[in-house]
Amino acid sequence: MNEITLMTPAKINLSIDVTGRLENGYHTVEMIMQSIDLCDTVIVEKRQRGISISCSERYVPRDQRNIAWQAAEAFFSMSPEKGGAHITLQKRIPVAAGLAGGSTNAAGVLKALNMLYGKPFNIAGLIQISRKLGADVAFCLRGGTQLARGIGDDLTPLPDLKGVYVVLVKPPFPVSTPWVYKNLKLDDLGERPDTEGIMSAIEARNIGFIASHMRNVLESVTVKAHPELSDLMNKLLEYGAIGSRMSGSGPTVFGLFDDLERASFAKKELLKDYQQVFLSETIGRGDVVW
Repeated sequence: MNEITLMTPAKINLSIDVTGRLENGYHTVEMIMQSIDLCDTVIVEKRQRGISISCSERYVPRDQRNIAWQAAEAFFSMSPEKGGAHITLQKRIPVAAGLAGGSTNAAGVLKALNMLYGKPFNIAGLIQISRKLGADVAFCLRGGTQLARGIGDDLTPLPDLKGVYVVLVKPPFPVSTPWVYKNLKLDDLGERPDTEGIMSAIEARNIGFIASHMRNVLESVTVKAHPELSDLMNKLLEYGAIGSRMSGSGPTVFGLFDDLERASFAKKELLKDYQQVFLSETIGRGDVVW
């Protein structure tokens, strides 16, 4: 086997709370993360040496700045098997959108290289490697529905929340996650999520409670800078969403729907004003390749 193709899913955040700030500058969080079936395609080809990347998205770097490249470097630095790889990224997940597009590509590269080079690592080993890359990579390796604590890589699996319709809208501007955290005021986070309540609702599959209790404290920075996002969330509710929030540090906003017809209508209406609108569904851990 010399080549592997994987579908790498995006994520949304059903809740994000920031609980503190560490001396090294990282923030501690408590958040509920959810995989969706909006996916990139990652193709990894085994090579004797070196790393290279090609990508369908013109703005994605094709060198060491790309986290997928960094994932390959990290893998070979830890693996007893040495070699190289050519990585092809076919992007569908918007870039710099709060959907873990880069992180899920990195997770896909780690999984593919592990399979191509004889599985020297189990999932715990790959998660250990992922800590060199970014907190969301650990989640993307596992997928499904997870409670994330610490800096985001301390994961606790929750019952799968499959089959919920999600409409996502990516406005035509990026948001820098470091900028959001730099401007975050821990004493002015706004309404904070009921994480325990949402976890209980996930176990009971009470989609209405989850949708109405979703909160994201990073909105206190991003929405303040981009009030359009608040208007977008209200539009999603107007078009039939039972709850709407921003994902990650933004700028993508999403709505949860309990009816496919209403979700399809919302997508159609939002496409009149925005180019990047997606109708997706939540997926479980078993739908994420390992």
